[in-house]
Amino acid sequence: MPAVSSVLVIGGGAAGTATAILLAERGVAVDLVEIKTDATTTGSGITLQGNALRVLRQLGVWEAVLAAGYPFNSVGMRTPDGTLLFEIPDIRTGGPDLPATLGMPRPDLARVLLDRATSLGVKVRFGTTCTDLDQDDTGVRVTFSDGSHGRYDLAVGADGVRSWTRQALGVQLETRPTGMGIWRVFTRRPASITRTDMVHGGPCHIAGYCPTGEDSLYAYLVEDATDRSALTPDARLAIVRGLAAGYHGPWDEIREHLTDPSAVNYTRFETHFLDGPWHRGRVVLIGDAVHVCPPTLAQGAAQALEDAAVLAELLLAADRLDEALWTDFTARRAARARAVVDASVQIGQWLLDRERGDVPGLIRDISTLVRDPA
Repeated sequence: MPAVSSVLVIGGGAAGTATAILLAERGVAVDLVEIKTDATTTGSGITLQGNALRVLRQLGVWEAVLAAGYPFNSVGMRTPDGTLLFEIPDIRTGGPDLPATLGMPRPDLARVLLDRATSLGVKVRFGTTCTDLDQDDTGVRVTFSDGSHGRYDLAVGADGVRSWTRQALGVQLETRPTGMGIWRVFTRRPASITRTDMVHGGPCHIAGYCPTGEDSLYAYLVEDATDRSALTPDARLAIVRGLAAGYHGPWDEIREHLTDPSAVNYTRFETHFLDGPWHRGRVVLIGDAVHVCPPTLAQGAAQALEDAAVLAELLLAADRLDEALWTDFTARRAARARAVVDASVQIGQWLLDRERGDVPGLIRDISTLVRDPA
């Protein structure tokens, strides 16, 4: 028998839905609550590295992900005028039978994961969160925002950067800005763009794009963090078009399609990492609730999915929930996630400091690290 027979997952992102899928596949009764009324409508595009694809295959959704996304196996570096400096093959961190990278619309990934979870009997409740956790030696009693209650063997807090679960447990964690902000625009993919290309320099620290489907891509421009909150959608689009004007080559084609103000998104890079165990009693934190890295290595979703895979593996292999299980979980996840967070932050800091750090070497080190399953 698994260590748990009933689990509450708090949060419907990649970490939460993956955990729900893996447990439900083995007969665990899983409830999942998500505070958003619809988790499949927000976000632009997402870049998934091979180690993320490996977990998605384990979840039984690889074919659906491949159908919705755009796979590729190399990355290019260009100058601001569009000149291609080099194209290099990407390390296939998920193994030789998976692409090195796949881009896809973020809402489509959410939809694929939630559809898989519900097909396995996971009870998903949108527009619902928790208001109280009360645990003892045998379980967790939860009060929900609609006034209902439930009791579970384990609660999994996969509720993001500003995790309610983490705060309810009294876990102190400082989330700090890294000094960068990113413009993301979801738009049409010119036929000439078949992989990610990046530019370091020009008006922004990084200008890049990732194909996300036969007819779509998301483009991104990374700048010094700036308060953009008061801007109208039209003003945001104007700024993006102005920044994009500093880049040529494929950017000239992309810029022609930058016409929809509603497709523009701006966020600031943040980071945190929770040292020490990620659980308190029968409540465990995973994903962005415990580790957040800027997207300079495109490893955020991959690390969240790895958390889910390792947690589910340990819960299903053990016959009881004890400190030995949590020791194993910490040993398999903490150092690896920490290395990814630190490397992601370091790349951004080099760019902010205009320092020629060994970016290729650091990318190679992390790719080598995550090539082996967590």
